[in-house]
Amino acid sequence: MSDKLISTSDRYGVPIIIGLSLLVPAIVIVLMNLDTRYNFLGIDVGTLPFFHAVLNGSTAVLLGFGYVMIRQKKMKLHRNFMMTAFLLSIIFLVSYVISKVSNDPVSYGGEGWTVPVYYFILISHIILSGIIIPLVLFTIYRAAKGEFQKHRKIARYTFPIWMYVAVTGVLVYVFMQPYY
Repeated sequence: MSDKLISTSDRYGVPIIIGLSLLVPAIVIVLMNLDTRYNFLGIDVGTLPFFHAVLNGSTAVLLGFGYVMIRQKKMKLHRNFMMTAFLLSIIFLVSYVISKVSNDPVSYGGEGWTVPVYYFILISHIILSGIIIPLVLFTIYRAAKGEFQKHRKIARYTFPIWMYVAVTGVLVYVFMQPYY
């Protein structure tokens, strides 16, 4: 009977994850290319990037603690750290969408060796940001269903990519901070 329940929930869960994984990046791309901005919250252009850096840095710290907890077989603490990291990522995403609606994009003004370094970090961050969405969702989904073998298999890929995205999010802010 549990196999039937699992396949039934997968029939709904998997398409929802795939749909969100396609929809979220599409929405961000559309918002980044708006002709007109709507700063309905009256937020200063430099405020949200700092907030995003704090969220990304906090996410990285939580991911690190979550990793340590699972290595120590402290499953409940692992879950709590990872779900808090997920919650911060959701807050980041909502705030990021608001910032794209509210403010024009800011160009990088660096010179010399920083230009290729910045763009490497930025481009890899953007690409992996899109890839991490389904990975995180599937990782959480498998754990929530108690499918810990599947959870572990996907988490091996999810963790380092998610950590990279969180850390490079902070680095992008550090590079861009003088131009906000």
